[in-house]
Amino acid sequence: MIKADGKVFHFLSSKTEALSMKKYNPRKVRWTVLYRRKHKKGIQEETAKKRTRRAQKFQRAITGASLSDILAKRNQKPEVRKAQRDQAVRAAKAKKQADKVTKKSTQKPQAKKMEKTSKAVKTKTARVGGKR
Repeated sequence: MIKADGKVFHFLSSKTEALSMKKYNPRKVRWTVLYRRKHKKGIQEETAKKRTRRAQKFQRAITGASLSDILAKRNQKPEVRKAQRDQAVRAAKAKKQADKVTKKSTQKPQAKKMEKTSKAVKTKTARVGGKR
């Protein structure tokens, strides 16, 4: 059979030619190779599934803390960690308070500010002409 675009088709039997002329989809005709491939029929050997590689976990040091420091902190008891945190918070508050006191004592008395004067505002003039 030769189609309008010039492609030549050689069929094995009149059965296949008739089905092709009717524009049957070979993936829906049960005895065709394409149907068997699509529906995975007659595959002899079992292909093993590809195994996905799982991400491995690493313990590494980060900037500012070595691995031994991190492990030691993780193995501490929660009470000890809470006490350290409270102590750090108290120290930070004391430092902030001290900074506030020193800032207040070193601050210069400011001169009185000038009162604001209102600026002359231009009024818009009416436009001449109509709409654009």
